[in-house]
Amino acid sequence: MKITDPGTPSIPSVQVLERMFTLIDVLASREEAVSLKEISEKTGLHPSTAHRILNDLTIGRYVDRPESGSYRLGMRLLELGNLVKARLNVREAAMAPMRLLHKQIQQPVNLSVRQGDEIVYVERTYSERSGMQVVRAIGGHAPLHLTSTGKLFLAADDPQRVRAYATRTGLAGNTHNSITQLGVLESELAKTRQYGIARDNEELELGVRCIAAGIYDDQGKLVAGLSISAPADRIDDGWLPRLQSTAAEISMSLGFAGWRSVDGMPASSTAG
Repeated sequence: MKITDPGTPSIPSVQVLERMFTLIDVLASREEAVSLKEISEKTGLHPSTAHRILNDLTIGRYVDRPESGSYRLGMRLLELGNLVKARLNVREAAMAPMRLLHKQIQQPVNLSVRQGDEIVYVERTYSERSGMQVVRAIGGHAPLHLTSTGKLFLAADDPQRVRAYATRTGLAGNTHNSITQLGVLESELAKTRQYGIARDNEELELGVRCIAAGIYDDQGKLVAGLSISAPADRIDDGWLPRLQSTAAEISMSLGFAGWRSVDGMPASSTAG
């Protein structure tokens, strides 16, 4: 699976981003709203510069302006924080079951979540004996329609959102097996909904196939995918019951009440 490693510079390369981070840190240091004058003094930014950046942050709901000339952190940061917390909870719940599944099948097992139009890999279990020559970097990402877990998330979307995704991304392919036509993708997603599992048939990288099952939270929302990767000639549908039972175990540890249809996805499967 060819996955891009995220670059992590220690200092923002764009000055306005560095200033934005500084402003957010000042607001985070106080429980009450902070005046523009105090913000300017603490950051060393000219009031007009601070005002301009804060106004842009207000548009994005990262900052609130309870009254003219004062600012505080906005609800969007709380929403994003809850997303991060949920992902950390998923990872914690998944680690032991993932290790057991890997021990049983001796193939890489991946935990990934959706971030916009991509999936992001947040954990993996891997050993040299698996025969895989592919590095799956934690934090790496890949397009939804080219991955098994990504198809789970697309299958949970309504048709309009799937079409919007296709328009935004152009359904670019990586290999000759990649799905690059909307009609073919819709047929693939219908199978995913029917059987509760999704497949990557050498669509992201030649020589690698994957199968994935969904992980659900206490609200019945699809929050992550658990996938098995293997050399194309060694993928085994006999792994499906173990994959699904492991995903079920993780889901139940997150508070999922039972295996019923959620998010348009049946939670159990008898097919491959």
